[in-house]
Amino acid sequence: MQAFEFIQEGGILMWPIMACSIVGLAIAIERFIVLRRASIDTREFMDTMRQILRQHRTQEAIEICDQTDAPVARILKAGILKHNRSKEDIREAIDDAGQLEIPRLERYLSALATCANIAPLLGLLGTVSGMIKAFAQIQNKRGQVNPSDLAEGISNALVTTAAGLSVAIPMLVIYNYYVTRVDNMIVEMEISSSELVELLTRNREEREI
Repeated sequence: MQAFEFIQEGGILMWPIMACSIVGLAIAIERFIVLRRASIDTREFMDTMRQILRQHRTQEAIEICDQTDAPVARILKAGILKHNRSKEDIREAIDDAGQLEIPRLERYLSALATCANIAPLLGLLGTVSGMIKAFAQIQNKRGQVNPSDLAEGISNALVTTAAGLSVAIPMLVIYNYYVTRVDNMIVEMEISSSELVELLTRNREEREI
């Protein structure tokens, strides 16, 4: 069965289900590209930053952050720029930078979850609609029906259900994967930020002594 014929078999509700699949696929591809670019070896990056900052080479650390296109680098740069300020000021600068970076990582994930939730509901609505159509045939013919008379309604019901689940299941898996990945990145940023605050505070205290 061709794709267009399959959509026709399911009825009008197949179109919003297909729209959900297209939107979900577009978001999944966009998030894959963005999160892949945002991912770096945080441990290696922090080792480099730790070594440089212990030698008080602050400007070099800022340049490395500028060259690294990743949220953790931009957050750490915000803290390094305040290296001569108090611990509270450094922490506030890092928190402000984090408030900008985290929404970028989570962008469109709520829309992906919405598509994953709507698709099976549309399939269920198609099931109900198909069954109503089948029972309407029975009523119109006063119970004297052939299987072919019910075929259209039952076909609508089964096809929309299958389509809704086929769209929702992989989309839900992808959504959970991205949420977990973003959460892990946020945890890494928080750990790196805390380490940076302590390192910059220690360096400032050493200079004052």
